Amino acid sequence: MEGTVPQFVIDAPPVVALPVAGTDALFPVRRVYCIGRNYAAHAIEMGHDPDREPPFFFQKNPDNLDPSGEFPYPPHSSDVHHEAEMAVMLKSGGTDIPVARALDHVYGYALSLDMTRRDLQGAQKKLGRPWEIGKAFERSAPVGPVHPVSAVGHPSAGSITLKVNGELRQQGDLNQMIWKVPEMIAYLSEYFELAAGDVILSGTPSGVAAVVRGDVMEVAVDGLGAMTVRVV
Repeated sequence: MEGTVPQFVIDAPPVVALPVAGTDALFPVRRVYCIGRNYAAHAIEMGHDPDREPPFFFQKNPDNLDPSGEFPYPPHSSDVHHEAEMAVMLKSGGTDIPVARALDHVYGYALSLDMTRRDLQGAQKKLGRPWEIGKAFERSAPVGPVHPVSAVGHPSAGSITLKVNGELRQQGDLNQMIWKVPEMIAYLSEYFELAAGDVILSGTPSGVAAVVRGDVMEVAVDGLGAMTVRVV
Protein backbone atom coordinates (compact mmCIF):
# COMPACT_ATOMS: atom_id res chain seq x y z
CA MET A 1 0.00 0.00 0.00
CA GLU A 2 1.26 3.47 -0.88
CA GLY A 3 2.90 5.18 2.08
CA THR A 4 3.31 1.96 4.06
CA VAL A 5 6.54 1.83 6.08
CA PRO A 6 8.50 -1.35 5.17
CA GLN A 7 8.82 -3.90 7.93
CA PHE A 8 12.26 -5.49 8.04
CA VAL A 9 12.49 -9.11 9.15
CA ILE A 10 15.55 -8.24 11.29
CA ASP A 11 16.83 -4.97 12.74
CA ALA A 12 18.28 -2.81 9.96
CA PRO A 13 22.07 -2.36 10.20
CA PRO A 14 23.10 1.11 11.37
CA VAL A 15 24.35 3.65 8.83
CA VAL A 16 28.13 3.91 8.94
CA ALA A 17 28.99 7.59 9.38
CA LEU A 18 32.14 9.57 10.09
CA PRO A 19 32.52 12.86 11.98
CA VAL A 20 33.08 16.04 9.97
CA ALA A 21 35.82 18.18 11.51
CA GLY A 22 34.62 21.21 13.42
CA THR A 23 30.92 20.31 13.28
CA ASP A 24 28.35 17.94 14.76
CA ALA A 25 27.52 16.68 11.26
CA LEU A 26 28.29 13.19 9.96
CA PHE A 27 29.42 11.88 6.56
CA PRO A 28 27.50 8.68 5.64
CA VAL A 29 29.56 5.95 3.96
CA ARG A 30 28.30 3.92 1.01
CA ARG A 31 31.30 2.02 -0.38
CA VAL A 32 35.06 1.92 0.23
CA TYR A 33 37.49 1.55 -2.67
CA CYS A 34 41.24 1.15 -2.09
CA ILE A 35 43.92 1.59 -4.75
CA GLY A 36 46.91 -0.74 -4.64
CA ARG A 37 50.58 0.18 -5.09
CA ASN A 38 49.97 3.86 -5.90
CA TYR A 39 53.42 5.07 -4.77
CA ALA A 40 56.44 3.86 -6.76
CA ALA A 41 58.64 3.23 -3.71
CA HIS A 42 55.92 1.12 -2.09
CA ALA A 43 55.46 -0.87 -5.31
CA ILE A 44 59.20 -1.60 -5.28
CA GLU A 45 59.26 -2.67 -1.62
CA MET A 46 56.39 -5.05 -2.37
CA GLY A 47 58.39 -6.59 -5.23
CA HIS A 48 56.60 -4.99 -8.18
CA ASP A 49 57.54 -2.80 -11.13
CA PRO A 50 56.82 0.86 -10.34
CA ASP A 51 56.05 1.76 -13.97
CA ARG A 52 52.67 3.41 -14.54
CA GLU A 53 50.41 0.49 -15.36
CA PRO A 54 46.60 0.54 -15.20
CA PRO A 55 45.49 1.03 -11.58
CA PHE A 56 43.84 -1.75 -9.62
CA PHE A 57 41.44 -1.52 -6.71
CA PHE A 58 40.15 -3.72 -3.94
CA GLN A 59 37.37 -2.97 -1.46
CA LYS A 60 36.89 -2.75 2.25
CA ASN A 61 33.51 -2.75 3.93
CA PRO A 62 31.94 0.52 5.12
CA ASP A 63 31.95 -0.67 8.73
CA ASN A 64 35.70 -1.38 8.51
CA LEU A 65 36.13 2.40 8.81
CA ASP A 66 36.75 3.20 12.47
CA PRO A 67 37.16 6.69 13.99
CA SER A 68 37.61 5.40 17.57
CA GLY A 69 41.39 5.89 17.80
CA GLU A 70 41.96 2.23 18.66
CA PHE A 71 42.90 -0.69 16.44
CA PRO A 72 42.16 -4.13 17.89
CA TYR A 73 44.88 -6.57 16.78
CA PRO A 74 43.00 -9.10 14.64
CA PRO A 75 42.95 -12.89 15.05
CA HIS A 76 44.69 -15.47 12.87
CA SER A 77 47.65 -13.22 12.05
CA SER A 78 51.09 -12.55 13.45
CA ASP A 79 52.14 -10.00 10.81
CA VAL A 80 49.79 -7.01 10.73
CA HIS A 81 51.12 -4.00 8.80
CA HIS A 82 50.31 -0.29 8.86
CA GLU A 83 49.67 1.61 5.61
CA ALA A 84 49.15 5.37 6.00
CA GLU A 85 46.78 6.86 3.43
CA MET A 86 44.68 9.89 2.56
CA ALA A 87 40.98 9.10 2.18
CA VAL A 88 38.81 10.86 -0.40
CA MET A 89 35.09 11.33 0.38
CA LEU A 90 32.63 11.80 -2.49
CA LYS A 91 29.50 13.99 -2.35
CA SER A 92 28.21 12.85 -5.76
CA GLY A 93 29.15 10.46 -8.52
CA GLY A 94 28.12 8.91 -11.79
CA THR A 95 29.68 6.91 -14.60
CA ASP A 96 32.40 7.87 -17.08
CA ILE A 97 33.36 10.98 -15.13
CA PRO A 98 35.93 13.11 -17.03
CA VAL A 99 39.22 13.70 -15.23
CA ALA A 100 38.70 17.45 -15.60
CA ARG A 101 35.41 17.26 -13.64
CA ALA A 102 36.34 14.57 -11.13
CA LEU A 103 37.18 16.88 -8.22
CA ASP A 104 33.70 18.42 -8.49
CA HIS A 105 32.45 15.21 -6.85
CA VAL A 106 34.71 15.38 -3.77
CA TYR A 107 33.22 16.45 -0.45
CA GLY A 108 36.41 16.24 1.59
CA TYR A 109 39.48 14.36 2.76
CA ALA A 110 40.58 12.48 5.87
CA LEU A 111 43.55 10.68 7.36
CA SER A 112 43.27 6.91 7.23
CA LEU A 113 45.09 3.62 7.65
CA ASP A 114 44.77 0.49 5.55
CA MET A 115 45.69 -2.13 8.15
CA THR A 116 46.67 -5.41 6.53
CA ARG A 117 47.05 -8.99 7.74
CA ARG A 118 50.13 -9.33 5.53
CA ASP A 119 50.66 -13.03 6.17
CA LEU A 120 47.09 -13.86 5.17
CA GLN A 121 47.21 -11.51 2.18
CA GLY A 122 50.46 -13.14 1.02
CA ALA A 123 48.94 -16.61 1.24
CA GLN A 124 45.96 -15.50 -0.83
CA LYS A 125 48.24 -13.94 -3.46
CA LYS A 126 50.13 -17.20 -3.89
CA LEU A 127 46.85 -19.04 -4.46
CA GLY A 128 45.48 -16.38 -6.83
CA ARG A 129 42.58 -15.70 -4.48
CA PRO A 130 40.92 -12.42 -3.37
CA TRP A 131 42.51 -10.37 -0.60
CA GLU A 132 39.49 -9.70 1.62
CA ILE A 133 40.68 -11.93 4.45
CA GLY A 134 43.85 -9.84 4.65
CA LYS A 135 42.30 -6.43 4.01
CA ALA A 136 38.60 -6.26 4.91
CA PHE A 137 38.56 -7.50 8.48
CA GLU A 138 36.85 -5.72 11.38
CA ARG A 139 38.07 -2.17 12.11
CA SER A 140 40.83 -2.53 9.51
CA ALA A 141 40.60 1.11 8.40
CA PRO A 142 41.15 3.59 11.24
CA VAL A 143 40.08 7.02 9.99
CA GLY A 144 40.12 10.59 11.21
CA PRO A 145 37.52 13.36 10.91
CA VAL A 146 36.44 14.40 7.41
CA HIS A 147 37.81 17.82 6.36
CA PRO A 148 35.51 19.51 3.81
CA VAL A 149 36.98 20.87 0.59
CA SER A 150 35.64 24.27 1.64
CA ALA A 151 38.14 24.21 4.53
CA VAL A 152 41.20 22.43 3.09
CA GLY A 153 40.89 22.63 -0.71
CA HIS A 154 42.15 19.65 -2.71
CA PRO A 155 45.46 18.41 -1.26
CA SER A 156 47.66 17.35 -4.18
CA ALA A 157 51.10 17.85 -2.61
CA GLY A 158 52.44 17.76 0.90
CA SER A 159 54.01 15.39 3.37
CA ILE A 160 52.34 12.13 4.39
CA THR A 161 54.00 10.36 7.32
CA LEU A 162 53.47 7.60 9.83
CA LYS A 163 55.29 7.19 13.14
CA VAL A 164 55.14 4.20 15.48
CA ASN A 165 55.97 4.99 19.10
CA GLY A 166 57.53 8.25 17.89
CA GLU A 167 59.78 6.55 15.31
CA LEU A 168 59.31 7.58 11.68
CA ARG A 169 58.30 4.57 9.58
CA GLN A 170 56.63 5.99 6.46
CA GLN A 171 57.37 9.25 4.68
CA GLY A 172 56.26 10.44 1.26
CA ASP A 173 54.52 13.25 -0.56
CA LEU A 174 51.04 13.30 -2.03
CA ASN A 175 52.55 14.44 -5.32
CA GLN A 176 54.27 11.05 -5.56
CA MET A 177 50.98 9.26 -6.24
CA ILE A 178 51.23 7.42 -9.55
CA TRP A 179 47.50 7.91 -10.10
CA LYS A 180 46.24 11.26 -8.83
CA VAL A 181 42.86 11.70 -7.14
CA PRO A 182 41.01 12.93 -10.28
CA GLU A 183 42.40 10.01 -12.28
CA MET A 184 41.33 7.49 -9.64
CA ILE A 185 37.79 8.85 -9.63
CA ALA A 186 37.58 8.89 -13.42
CA TYR A 187 38.97 5.35 -13.75
CA LEU A 188 36.69 3.88 -11.09
CA SER A 189 33.66 5.52 -12.74
CA GLU A 190 34.35 3.56 -15.92
CA TYR A 191 33.72 0.31 -14.04
CA PHE A 192 31.37 1.32 -11.20
CA GLU A 193 28.61 3.85 -10.77
CA LEU A 194 30.08 6.10 -8.10
CA ALA A 195 27.76 7.89 -5.69
CA ALA A 196 27.61 10.17 -2.69
CA GLY A 197 29.09 8.46 0.35
CA ASP A 198 31.78 6.58 -1.55
CA VAL A 199 35.26 6.65 -0.02
CA ILE A 200 38.55 6.09 -1.83
CA LEU A 201 41.75 5.22 0.02
CA SER A 202 44.45 6.71 -2.19
CA GLY A 203 47.47 4.49 -1.54
CA THR A 204 50.45 4.41 0.82
CA PRO A 205 54.11 5.44 0.59
CA SER A 206 56.96 3.03 1.33
CA GLY A 207 57.93 1.91 4.81
CA VAL A 208 55.03 -0.39 5.64
CA ALA A 209 55.88 -2.65 8.57
CA ALA A 210 54.41 -4.72 11.37
CA VAL A 211 52.83 -3.46 14.58
CA VAL A 212 52.22 -5.21 17.89
CA ARG A 213 49.79 -4.67 20.74
CA GLY A 214 50.66 -1.55 22.68
CA ASP A 215 52.12 0.32 19.70
CA VAL A 216 50.94 3.88 19.07
CA MET A 217 50.65 4.95 15.43
CA GLU A 218 50.54 8.59 14.36
CA VAL A 219 49.49 9.49 10.82
CA ALA A 220 49.92 13.03 9.49
CA VAL A 221 49.22 14.74 6.17
CA ASP A 222 49.99 18.38 5.47
CA GLY A 223 46.77 20.35 5.71
CA LEU A 224 44.82 17.53 7.37
CA GLY A 225 46.58 17.46 10.73
CA ALA A 226 47.43 14.24 12.55
CA MET A 227 45.63 11.31 14.17
CA THR A 228 46.80 8.85 16.78
CA VAL A 229 45.73 5.20 16.81
CA ARG A 230 46.64 2.75 19.56
CA VAL A 231 47.03 -0.98 18.82
CA VAL A 232 45.08 -2.88 21.49
